[in-house]
Amino acid sequence: MTKNLLIKSENLIALNRLLNDYNLTGKIDLIYIDPPFATNNTFRIDETRANTISSNSNGAIAYTDKLQGAEYLEFLKKRLVLIRELMSNSASIYLHIDYKIGHYVKVLMDDIFGIKNFRADITRIKCNPKNFSRKSYGNIKDMLLFYTKSGDYIWNDVSASYTKQDINHLFKKEESNGRKYTTIPLHAPGETKNGTTNSMWNGVLPPKGRHWRSSPKELDILDKKGLIEWSANNVPRKKIYADEFILKGKKMQDIWEFKDPQHPLYPTEKNSLMLEYIIKNSSNLSSIVLDCFCGSGSTLATAQKLGRKWIGIDESAKAIEIAKKRLFALSNSLFNLNEFILI
Repeated sequence: MTKNLLIKSENLIALNRLLNDYNLTGKIDLIYIDPPFATNNTFRIDETRANTISSNSNGAIAYTDKLQGAEYLEFLKKRLVLIRELMSNSASIYLHIDYKIGHYVKVLMDDIFGIKNFRADITRIKCNPKNFSRKSYGNIKDMLLFYTKSGDYIWNDVSASYTKQDINHLFKKEESNGRKYTTIPLHAPGETKNGTTNSMWNGVLPPKGRHWRSSPKELDILDKKGLIEWSANNVPRKKIYADEFILKGKKMQDIWEFKDPQHPLYPTEKNSLMLEYIIKNSSNLSSIVLDCFCGSGSTLATAQKLGRKWIGIDESAKAIEIAKKRLFALSNSLFNLNEFILI
């Protein structure tokens, strides 16, 4: 595929075209989709705001979400079957869904992609805590179902950056120069029968049932560098400095905090930093990224910024209009009018 594709079409028709007319069977490395959530709502948009929560009589219709139950699952199944055909052997799919319908969708995806290719059920914190008067818990999350085509999938193991909140939580000590740090034990579980890690160091033995993580000689080196702190109970601990520790980044877990944008261009628009993480982690520079419920084009713009090829599909004229504006707003160094085909 030499050019990106932005397709205004019902996506079942468009997916068939990608298979039959564009010969993209087995060519796409990453799919992110945010389909309707079976909410029974109509989502609207006007010149001032996008309606992201419920139906509203004002503004133009962005999209309708009226399918329910078995009819909704059949709608999704038809599209997922075609998506699987488009996926390369190293491809991944992230399907964004909410907690009310998500467990039914997981069973559907288990059937289409295989239980063995289920990788994660990711909880996303989507908003701040709510204070509803109804008899229920406030809902601040939705979910992403992560599957792959096979066991040999693209995984770049991208680390996340530590936030200021993370640093303040993890590194509560501070030196006179303002450098933040924490301390960790110098000993580990288990006793060693041979070697020196069970021996005395600086007049102290490791606690019973434990051993020094390093030899006494290595502990001497750490001590000379000022990297050992003695607690009030005369227990040595190793210093870990925040400015060195955070360079490695943190391993992402299966609870993500990527809140929805406060001023979305389109209803149910998702966080671009979340999309950036997914694209970096599950695709390569040579990859094609597909979003067949592309809405305002957040996935497409993020893929473009990261140097990936992309395909976006939506049947909403309003969605295509906003997606085009978003793409054209990218600087010339990232995008120009000749880089995609609008079908």
